[in-house]
Amino acid sequence: MRKYVLTAGTLLLASLTWSQTKPLAGFSESAAKEEFAKEEQFDGYLKASNVDSFMKVMSAHPHHVGSPAGKAVADFIYGKFKGWGYDVQVETFYVLFPTPKERLLEMTGPTSYKAVLAELALKEDATSGQSREQLPTYNCWSPDGDVTGQLVFVNYGIPEDYDLLERLGISVKGKIVIAKYGHSWRGIKPKVAQEHGAIGCLIYSDPKDDGYYEGDVYPKGAFKNEYGVQRGSVMDMPVYPGDPLTPGIGATKDAKRLDRKDVATILKIPVLPISYHDAAPLLKALEGPVAPESWRGALPFTYHVGPGKATVHLKLAFNWDIKPINNVIARLPGSQWPDEWVIRGNHHDGWVNGAGDPLSGMSAMLEEARGVSELVKTGWKPKRTMIYCAWDGEEPGLLGSTEWVEYHADELRQKAVVYINTDGSGRGFFGAEGSHALEPFMNEVARDVTDPETGISIGDRMHSRELVNAAGGNRLKKDLFSKKTFSIGALGSGSDFSPFLQHTGIPSFNLAFGGEDPGGEYHSIYDSYDDYRRFKDPGFQYGVALAKAAGRTSLRMADASLLPFDFRSLYKTVSGYATELSGLLDQMRESTALSNQLIREHHYSYAGDPTVTLLPPPVKEEVPYLDFSPLQNALRNLEKATDQLADTLGKRNLTNLAANVSDAVNQALYKAEQQLLSDKGLPRRDWYRHAIYAPGFYTGYGVKTLPGIREAIEQRNWKEAQEQIGVAASVLQHFTDYLNGIRF
Repeated sequence: MRKYVLTAGTLLLASLTWSQTKPLAGFSESAAKEEFAKEEQFDGYLKASNVDSFMKVMSAHPHHVGSPAGKAVADFIYGKFKGWGYDVQVETFYVLFPTPKERLLEMTGPTSYKAVLAELALKEDATSGQSREQLPTYNCWSPDGDVTGQLVFVNYGIPEDYDLLERLGISVKGKIVIAKYGHSWRGIKPKVAQEHGAIGCLIYSDPKDDGYYEGDVYPKGAFKNEYGVQRGSVMDMPVYPGDPLTPGIGATKDAKRLDRKDVATILKIPVLPISYHDAAPLLKALEGPVAPESWRGALPFTYHVGPGKATVHLKLAFNWDIKPINNVIARLPGSQWPDEWVIRGNHHDGWVNGAGDPLSGMSAMLEEARGVSELVKTGWKPKRTMIYCAWDGEEPGLLGSTEWVEYHADELRQKAVVYINTDGSGRGFFGAEGSHALEPFMNEVARDVTDPETGISIGDRMHSRELVNAAGGNRLKKDLFSKKTFSIGALGSGSDFSPFLQHTGIPSFNLAFGGEDPGGEYHSIYDSYDDYRRFKDPGFQYGVALAKAAGRTSLRMADASLLPFDFRSLYKTVSGYATELSGLLDQMRESTALSNQLIREHHYSYAGDPTVTLLPPPVKEEVPYLDFSPLQNALRNLEKATDQLADTLGKRNLTNLAANVSDAVNQALYKAEQQLLSDKGLPRRDWYRHAIYAPGFYTGYGVKTLPGIREAIEQRNWKEAQEQIGVAASVLQHFTDYLNGIRF
């Protein structure tokens, strides 16, 4: 015991000594010392037992949108913030939220099978038996439907899978498809199936992806058992998220609403998720060609593509109700810049009990907010207003955050400095995605948080992982060892940062831990407290680590004298994206020419098995040369502007910066991201306005960078690609002019 105390004291002394010499962007040397001391104090308030307790209370019952337990969770969060001294209010919006009233799936030939469509209660999982409170297994935003048709297996149901089906001579028109979860967001699968003429879509989790192939199944292990089902939204969120009836405006009680038949984000074919217990009889009955090797899962039979005699009947009906959603908004007023807002958020609604998603992040955020309230008791006050937001309705389609942002958009454009998001989190490596002008800032945060398992910083652990991954991929180079920083990822969609960044242009982060917590509980009744404490973050130490990382992010942004934006990092990132696109185009040009040569010279026919139907790919249009010079020139101008601004900011003495000048400069810095929005938005989905980051039209959650150009190239729309090069160049030049206009 004494040895441990001595070691801990020595480490603390070393930490404090080091902290006095570490740089901290946006702070003078003396202010940095005060900030580090405050953060040490903040860390001391945080307790894993509180994270544990918060999760246990909030996950005690299913708490989906409109449920009694959903209201109880919001009330619990409200009470905590109120008790900690925050100015708290509940902002309620009224959104469309369909729930199932009829679900039927049966195989009518060649044999009969009626799907169970239910998950089994387990004695090892205390909340799994709450069947009266649970939402049934379903895909939210599936339309009503009653269809019967032949079944076709479409692998993961993404566009390239349909390309191969075409080569196999198989059409899904008039048929029902069955797709595996994975490799894309679930809503893409029925979207692509609908585009190819299918009349219905089933989605199942194959045991090869998150079941017994990966490890022991729940409750013995963490992976999906045969009855587990992933619920989830299939709203066409790449068009726009939020309440489908009120695009672009807050869904207040008296808001003008679209007729449901006119909504673009609700698909036209019925969709249902099923377990691999229910999928197995259907897949086993399929005939037609044997599935390609890369399509095969881990069920104990030969996978066929179909069609054949396997015919299924799918009947779905829903209650299409308007439900209230309750956002809990807690404020801590700023002492110096009250009209500059640092916004922190996590959603509180779940598909069922939602321990991992979202309560792991929500519990950490509550403990973070409690730690901040303890700092206030010492006499400290944030210089900028800190706002903690507990969003409702994230799971059906980012409803709570989107409606709040749309309703408050004008005020947010003036006052929002940054939005810091968390969601599901677990044990493992730190992950950070977000606005790249804040990448150096996030590196400082990761430098100063200790990983619970290794005792090194979470940034250093990320660096070690990068090195090992590079070695595994034969990409390890000597200069990677001396690399002192990590790159943050780009934001696509899938959580509440999307309306802030991609619609309103507010600098944003998404933070989480993970990588050592795999399993199959996602969106099932088994995403429970019992599952989480056994397999996700035993001891809740990473919940505390998340509170430390997100807490430092919030505290430093709240108190920095000069906001720590470094637009050189943004320039380097965007320049890299542009280089990628030029290379992608060159690669496509070469591969298209070679592929077309193979086709025209009949090599596919000669090399193929004549007894197997596998048509050659279609000849593709040759890839033209696009003119990237407008983008390249805009980037060159941006490089000069970011270097000049960084040089100017680097020469400022933060202790002598006049208050009125500081206010003007800081406001100019945090509003800069808004200059990266395009007035017209992206082609065919103008809600998404950011010219640098967007979710992919056919990836959903997955990001597309320089999305207007990238997706036009990927879709071989050369005219649009050239137009979007011009759009991106214009946006970047406007951004450059804005940076050049920042004056002290």
